[in-house]
Amino acid sequence: MENPINFQSKFDLFKDHWSPKVIAEMNDYQFKVVKIKGEFVWHAHEDTDEVFLVIDGSMSIEFEDRVVALKDGEMMVVKKGERHRPFTKEECKVLLIEPRGVVNTGDERSDLTAPMDVWL
Repeated sequence: MENPINFQSKFDLFKDHWSPKVIAEMNDYQFKVVKIKGEFVWHAHEDTDEVFLVIDGSMSIEFEDRVVALKDGEMMVVKKGERHRPFTKEECKVLLIEPRGVVNTGDERSDLTAPMDVWL
């Protein structure tokens, strides 16, 4: 990678929700931008932690025992194996950081399961 990546210019390239797009890789980790709106599916990632970093907007992540709210500039690490469900009322722009090969719906398959390794 020889040039800086501008998050907003990447978000401008797509409109769909819940479909992460890879913008960079570091070692075996991918940096993915995603627009979210509404409720996602309950799921877990049995083999890896997952980072949610809010670029623009606000969102919440529901866990079995709590709900965590995030806004611009905040991030959360969801531990591997922890069941969670992201949701938001208004569109939110998020950067996900996770190993290559992680399915967005984790251990669940649904109509929200996105294709993997879609690059912008």
